[in-house]
Amino acid sequence: MTRLDWAALMRAGMCQLGLAPDAFWRLTPAELSLMLGLADVQRPMGRSGLDALLAAFPDETESEGEDD
Repeated sequence: MTRLDWAALMRAGMCQLGLAPDAFWRLTPAELSLMLGLADVQRPMGRSGLDALLAAFPDETESEGEDD
C-alpha cells in the first residue's frame, strides 16, 4: 500500500482547487485525483470489449442449452 502525502494533497485541494476544508475531507482520494487531473480515467466499455466478455463468460453452457 502506498502512503498518501496528505500535506501536498491538502495544498492542492485547498489552494489549487479552492476547496473548503470540509469539502476536501468529504472527497475520496480517487475523487481528489480526478479533480486534480491525476486519475487514469477509463472510457466506457465499447462493443468489442462487451463481445470479448460475452465470449469468455457465456450466459449458458452447451449442456444447459441441450434438450433432455
